[in-house]
Amino acid sequence: METLKGNLIYLRALEPSDLDFVHGLENDEEVWKLSNTVKPFSRFIIEKYLKNSHRDIYEIKQLRLVISKNDTDEAIGLIDIFDCDFKNKRAGIGILIKNSHDRNKGFGKESLKLLANYCNTHLDLHQLYCNISEENKQSLKMFKSEKFEIIGLKKDWNYIEGKFVNEFSLQRILT
Repeated sequence: METLKGNLIYLRALEPSDLDFVHGLENDEEVWKLSNTVKPFSRFIIEKYLKNSHRDIYEIKQLRLVISKNDTDEAIGLIDIFDCDFKNKRAGIGILIKNSHDRNKGFGKESLKLLANYCNTHLDLHQLYCNISEENKQSLKMFKSEKFEIIGLKKDWNYIEGKFVNEFSLQRILT
């Protein structure tokens, strides 16, 4: 699908062969800070999740895609659409590039651009939103560069590593 292919990466559906990748990502405690996860996921649970990942976005109100490099087909991250509200034409969006050596190379930005276009042209969504920790300067910069605007600050929103951190709400109206 050309809509989900960029110069650096392409977005694809989850496959059973992604079990190790997704299991490793979901059980990375550094990732838990971003997702508010507090416990590990078993291989069994991830395998069940992958077996059900084919379910229709209109039924389950979410879609998770794998971010893969064009040149190597290596899976490097995940991008999600969640809390899809088709009546009001909006959804949440989240993105994660697994390894730090793959960050700041344009993969996340291109993924975000491709998915926003997909949401506009294929899902007929009007707006996207996300929530980003005030401390996550890289993500804030990336989302703002893709026309997301800060619409609010939730003070002491998440409790991470013994302290409360603020979280920004961002929104993008699709054209």
